[in-house]
Amino acid sequence: MKIKEIKVWKENLQLTRPYTIAYKTVTAVDNCIVEITTDTGLYGLGACNPSKQVVGKDVDDTLAVLTEENLSWLYGRDIREVFQLCHEIRQQFSEEPGACAALDIALHDLLAKQLEIPLVKFLGQKHHALPTSITIGIKDPEATLEEAREYVGRGFKVIKVKLGRSLSEDVERLKKLKEVFKKDIIIRVDANQGYSRLQLEDFYHTTLSMDLELIEQPLVANAIEDYKKLPGAVKKLVAIDESMISPQDAFLLASKPAASSIFNIKLMKCGGIQAAKEIAVIAKNANIELMWGCNDESVVSIAAALHAAFSCLHTRYIDLDGSFDLAKDVATGGFQLKDGMMSVLDKPGLGVEKI
Repeated sequence: MKIKEIKVWKENLQLTRPYTIAYKTVTAVDNCIVEITTDTGLYGLGACNPSKQVVGKDVDDTLAVLTEENLSWLYGRDIREVFQLCHEIRQQFSEEPGACAALDIALHDLLAKQLEIPLVKFLGQKHHALPTSITIGIKDPEATLEEAREYVGRGFKVIKVKLGRSLSEDVERLKKLKEVFKKDIIIRVDANQGYSRLQLEDFYHTTLSMDLELIEQPLVANAIEDYKKLPGAVKKLVAIDESMISPQDAFLLASKPAASSIFNIKLMKCGGIQAAKEIAVIAKNANIELMWGCNDESVVSIAAALHAAFSCLHTRYIDLDGSFDLAKDVATGGFQLKDGMMSVLDKPGLGVEKI
């Protein structure tokens, strides 16, 4: 059960549907893939795609630090020390959340395989299925409606709409969606730091009758005091994303007055399952609900986020559509998706298999 080999490589997965958010347009995607093999022949998979705009690092930065020399200390280590190993990884690669996430995920996959149980069972399963949202980027109202019709036809009930470029256009798109779909879908929105505090409060009052589920990261990431000063009714709908990278950020945001009522945890921000669970504990003790999000990622890391999400009782929202529009992937499995509901597979580890 000791680590014998670690492989690291970059995989270009491409996108079948490019999209636009408040600060960029995404047309292609690379992932860093990690495969850890033990002396018993078992292997665990990890993957990452950190966002340069959010954590200051990308896949190429991850690859630059995951060298044979920098990983040599892991060889010969017992995978049953998973918590200690993940702790040491976070110390060794403290400025590289992508590297931490990929290694952390691979080790968790490997240990659960060794135990012959799904990872969520090892973490402590609290949920068996939840609806995921599927995302529509910034586009005109008609194109928004066209994409929404496609998703509804595929069984999705929760639509996340990217906003933040123009307040008036944002409201117009949402009005069109509500007119067409009425109560057939749940709408959540993501402004990706696109609003000022005054714009956010205006948006809240303008859309109050639309019964939006949540408003993700409306203000810039460093506007912590502005978040804390929001009216309680607005704060109740706000999900913090880019403002919360680490457990330390979570503690600051949860300290009274709390900045929001929802934390969006992403393994690509915090550096893997161990750090994500630390954030979850902070949120639980502050009565903050959890949302689990992602970037454009392999099914490997999406599955890891789903297993972690289902191990937390206060998980209420998942937004784990990051592998749905990939042109190819390095693995299959990981989860079941039926009518917009996601559930983990009853297979050891993450339930993924190399292609």
